[in-house]
Amino acid sequence: MRWDNLRLDSADSASGDGGQGQLPMFARDAVVRTFDTPGFRGMTFYEVHAKSIVSHVPESSHMSFRWTINPYRGCQHACRYCFARQSHTYLDMDAGRDFDSRVIVKVNAPELLRKKLASPGWAGEHIAMGTNVDCYQRAEGRYQLMRGIIAALRDAANPFSILTKGTLILRDLDLLLEAAEVTDVGLNVSAAFVDPSLWRAIEPGTPAPERRIEACATLNDNGLRCGVLMGPVVPYLSDSPAQLDAAVRQIAAAGAAHVTPIVLHLRPGTREWFLGWLRTAHPELVGKYAALYDRGSYAPRDYQARITAQVRELAEKYGVGRANPRQARAVRS
Repeated sequence: MRWDNLRLDSADSASGDGGQGQLPMFARDAVVRTFDTPGFRGMTFYEVHAKSIVSHVPESSHMSFRWTINPYRGCQHACRYCFARQSHTYLDMDAGRDFDSRVIVKVNAPELLRKKLASPGWAGEHIAMGTNVDCYQRAEGRYQLMRGIIAALRDAANPFSILTKGTLILRDLDLLLEAAEVTDVGLNVSAAFVDPSLWRAIEPGTPAPERRIEACATLNDNGLRCGVLMGPVVPYLSDSPAQLDAAVRQIAAAGAAHVTPIVLHLRPGTREWFLGWLRTAHPELVGKYAALYDRGSYAPRDYQARITAQVRELAEKYGVGRANPRQARAVRS
């Protein structure tokens, strides 16, 4: 089974808290839980004991980091454009509603990380988090895996970075500050637009964009360096000059260390899910998307370059990344 790398063969457990019981098609040691509370209604969580938690990024990848941690698979944010959707099919689940509602929880992540960081072969390289699914999705409020993970990284003085669409990162402000005293800590929140109607339509499980940007402000106010990833800029829905201006203006006001736009890309799994929504919500755009993404998963380079240039100009206009008085006050205090 494709679950083999997520299980300890000798483990054996039973479900609880209203769980549905174990499903034979999944890992033998997976505890299957549901919670009858508003924030988790309709969700199923598969608590598994992973064999490893630090994943190596293939050398062929264009990513700037080589190691990642993903304590969850599947995501309650339910972003219609999430590029990680296809990875759920590796677990014999679908890339659509299963990805949004069936979340794998690697409950032993903090313990595995401590072992990895203490192993003789570990060289203390940078570890990125939030690069596949959000490590601060709503489930983290219950499972609290990130506190143990950050504490392990702090104790080993191991550099790390976090990207999130969640405001729950503020819960761990104390640990982040302690870690920043002994190692490099890179923080980014993701917020590509501030249009409330678009947010509700394509990011229904996330905190509002303004709350994410305010989380960035809070992190900077406390002396941490936090930027904003404008990901994704959605063609014909969030890419107008006025929409980009509104987003960058708020990002600048938050004292963001930098702002980086990423244009929507539609990989297999994500493509079908997003375009299915588009046909219902914006049928007038289907032809335009067919033309824009006719050669693959990515928008044409000239379109991407235009968006990047517009955001760069706006960042210069509003002073993103300049001397930050909010952060300076925090440091002085």
